[in-house]
Amino acid sequence: MKVAMTINGTSQQHEIEPRVLLVQFIREVAGLTGTNVGCDTTSCGTCTVLLDGESVKSCTILAVQADGAQITTIEGLAEPGTLHPMQEAFRENHALQCGFCTPGMVLAAVSLLQENAHPSEQEVRSALEGNLCRCTGYHNIVKAILAAADAAEVPA
Repeated sequence: MKVAMTINGTSQQHEIEPRVLLVQFIREVAGLTGTNVGCDTTSCGTCTVLLDGESVKSCTILAVQADGAQITTIEGLAEPGTLHPMQEAFRENHALQCGFCTPGMVLAAVSLLQENAHPSEQEVRSALEGNLCRCTGYHNIVKAILAAADAAEVPA
């Protein structure tokens, strides 16, 4: 099947098998490896991207379902050579260790702040329930998201 979508502002048109997952399309067809594959069961959130501005786990969506969509991956969140305010908040608050979950966490956090510009700590923790971190214990991740919310409205 032919699919067309825009990933990080770049139009992509490719012929693919109908069973290709969006995460596979992003990594293997578009060549963007910042979106990680962690579990293939929607449990970890490392494959989180923004699909038409909404946070989704790209291992749960077929690429053909994203036909015509706007996709934002971690590579497209900020201009080259700069950090998105959420990425900067993660850096400043030491909200990453190994970095494997970071792209999904950052994109889930951006989506959260688009829906709720000033969430409580409990709302942040609840929003991150579908994203697993095996290193940090979440304290600094939550701290970073709250800091980004306090700093300014976070653009997509």
